[in-house]
Amino acid sequence: MKFSSTPVLIGLVLFVVSIPAWSQTATPPSAASVPSAVAHPLPISAGDLINVTVFDTPELSGPLRVNEKGFISVPIAGSLSVEGMTADQAGFAIEQLFRQKDILKTPAVSVFIAEYATQGVNVMGEVKSPGIYPLLGGHGLWDLVSAAGGVTPLAGRAVTITHKGDPTHPIVVQLETDPGSVAHSDIDIRPGDTVVVSRSGVVYVVGDVNHPGGFTLDSKMQAGVIEALAMAQGPARAADLDKAKLIRKNATGREEYSVELSKILKNQAPDIPLEDGDILYIPVSGVKMFRGRSMDAALSLTNGLAIAGRL
Repeated sequence: MKFSSTPVLIGLVLFVVSIPAWSQTATPPSAASVPSAVAHPLPISAGDLINVTVFDTPELSGPLRVNEKGFISVPIAGSLSVEGMTADQAGFAIEQLFRQKDILKTPAVSVFIAEYATQGVNVMGEVKSPGIYPLLGGHGLWDLVSAAGGVTPLAGRAVTITHKGDPTHPIVVQLETDPGSVAHSDIDIRPGDTVVVSRSGVVYVVGDVNHPGGFTLDSKMQAGVIEALAMAQGPARAADLDKAKLIRKNATGREEYSVELSKILKNQAPDIPLEDGDILYIPVSGVKMFRGRSMDAALSLTNGLAIAGRL
């Protein structure tokens, strides 16, 4: 009996042709195509209220309060430490407990954190309305700063964030006003965190200048007397640049220094970097000054001066 080879060859050809298509459908997706989670789950802490749902076993389900030691009392099964766990981890731990106690053979447990003991975020420092703001879930740094009324004119760019779960490793970020850079400084804030907006340095320019006042220092750079004079819109016509004074705080009080402002402006002397609280005093030409009186006059002029915000 003879068999025709034609059907066999056709079958082999069809099998070989189908291999590429079969291989493509079996290839797992690349890691780049799998979206990653942005928000980090919050850990359970003492005082939190969790809802435990045991599939098809309502008598073992219900709300459980985490005690001050981080334990919950699971019905029939007993105590279980859940502090520091996420909701998913707590559900898995309860399943293990049911199996260990031989209560359920194949338990299916889901956990939902219904109430956080510390739902507020403490916003302090140079914000218009410091205080504790309620927060459930994750929000960005800008959300909390806006909730506190925004920053004050004295606010610096540095913001310190202390996470509740890691108090020994605070994070310092720079507040940015450029819309393209905001995303880089918008750190995820969670309930129980502390946000502190730093205070920017302030220098005072008084005397015979066009716009005397207090001016905030940019935290990214150290200003000198030239920049301070520019912020005060320059010296007035009668200003005596050769008798300018710098008044600075020290350990014992305040000290007065002579500033060769005319030489600095001509690039004949190095600029003097200013510190927080410095006072640059430029007298009127032809007026006789005494050491003590010039300092007292400059100090009195700084009282009540408006701060020129430069954030």
